[in-house]
Amino acid sequence: MQHASLYVNIATYKFISFDDTVERRPAFRALCDELGLKGTILLSPEGINLFLAGLREPIDRFLAWLRTDPRFSDLQVKESYSEKQPFNRMLVKLKAEIITMKHPLIQPEKGRAPAVEPKTLKRWLDQGHDDAGKPVVMVDTRNAFEVDVGTFDNTIDYRITKFTEFPDVIAQHKEELGGKTIVTFCTGGIRCEKAAIHMQNVGFSNVYQLDGGILKYFEEVGGDHYTGDCFVFDYRTALSPALEETAVTQCYGCRAVVTPREQLSPYYVPGKSCPHCKKTIPEQTAAV
Repeated sequence: MQHASLYVNIATYKFISFDDTVERRPAFRALCDELGLKGTILLSPEGINLFLAGLREPIDRFLAWLRTDPRFSDLQVKESYSEKQPFNRMLVKLKAEIITMKHPLIQPEKGRAPAVEPKTLKRWLDQGHDDAGKPVVMVDTRNAFEVDVGTFDNTIDYRITKFTEFPDVIAQHKEELGGKTIVTFCTGGIRCEKAAIHMQNVGFSNVYQLDGGILKYFEEVGGDHYTGDCFVFDYRTALSPALEETAVTQCYGCRAVVTPREQLSPYYVPGKSCPHCKKTIPEQTAAV
């Protein structure tokens, strides 16, 4: 069924050996320009990660082209929709890692951590334990400001400011997670996949990644056991469990997430400042 909104937003990634990124980059850029797509594509020796938006037919043509490469023939894509183009430009970047953790020994293509499907996770959370009777612990691998927009109920949030902090933080809490079933999660699956593999590598025995992340959970299950919205890295700022844009926004000045309630503050000036900027704004210049 054709969605009423105009733009199709896609997000996908895959860990796979991709040693010809330099040679392939111009083809990615040329096709995206030809199709009028905007967003970001990251090409790395460890795989691909992309966020793109465009009209339905150009998006389908791009995916059909990408899947002609045997390495990406089984690429799974998460979709959402918007009334306007969420990206300002088209970037195709070469990176050392498609998600930076600074642990180069992690090679997901050589063996993924076990993945739990959204419907199975919902059942576990409904019943309060996994199918073996073990308590389920949700571990959020996202940055603190993303978590503040919304997360699973009773999740463990280590308040990290960047993903490279995760290995050290999880090492400090290894003992308290023993004997439990751990489910790592993030927005679309890429961070929690790498996090789960790292945890396996350092001795955690019962770790899963939420397959497809929060966005796939929303798509297949809805908002059960989740409070709030999901932060996304485009103009929409956050999506509801119905995968619809919300009233949450991001401050132009300090990049903090600004909720609808915070937008009522005299310190919220669209395109300039917000309550999170308050300490750096002289009293006499604050909006009234």
